[in-house]
Amino acid sequence: MSSIINPRPQMAPLISSGGIMPDNWIREQAINNGMIEPFVECQKREGVISYGVSSYGYDARCADEFKIFTNVNSAVVDPKNFSDHSFVDRQTDVCIIPPNSFVLARTVEYFRIPRDVLVICLGKSTYARCGIIVNVTPLEPEWEGHVTLEFSNTTPLPAKIYANEGVCQFLFLKGAGECDVSYKDRKGKYMGQSGVTLPRL
Repeated sequence: MSSIINPRPQMAPLISSGGIMPDNWIREQAINNGMIEPFVECQKREGVISYGVSSYGYDARCADEFKIFTNVNSAVVDPKNFSDHSFVDRQTDVCIIPPNSFVLARTVEYFRIPRDVLVICLGKSTYARCGIIVNVTPLEPEWEGHVTLEFSNTTPLPAKIYANEGVCQFLFLKGAGECDVSYKDRKGKYMGQSGVTLPRL
């Protein structure tokens, strides 16, 4: 009497198009499709805070344009009616953030995000270990522009940010397919922003 051997249950196939994208994909998209301009093909780190492509991300630089938060004009911070009187503009190679305050800046790089990709920003550990936190919202599918960055100085001491050096890392997450509606499709208010961009309603 022959025995019946049940075949091993088949696993659902992995979605090969999803996941975090590696350096070779970032390099190809930047060089052939202008995803990152200007683009640095390898990490620069001699004497500077590192920037350029990494194994699974891209370390972007901070430009020399800064908006330093100040309360000298007793302005109220209102995201629905934001006043530029809350900031002092500086163009400098080294920006000093006052204690327990923050500055706005922008990336040197101009980004053009593919339709099937979402980009997440993380702070660099060099700055995080000094109590300086970088924040930026996700870069959505088909968004493009200079990225506006916020640096928070969580310490009771003045803190430095260095222009034209690495300040944050972008991770590129490829979706299993294209979204129905991209940031470009819905004509997002920060589309094509250049320079340090303040909140818009």
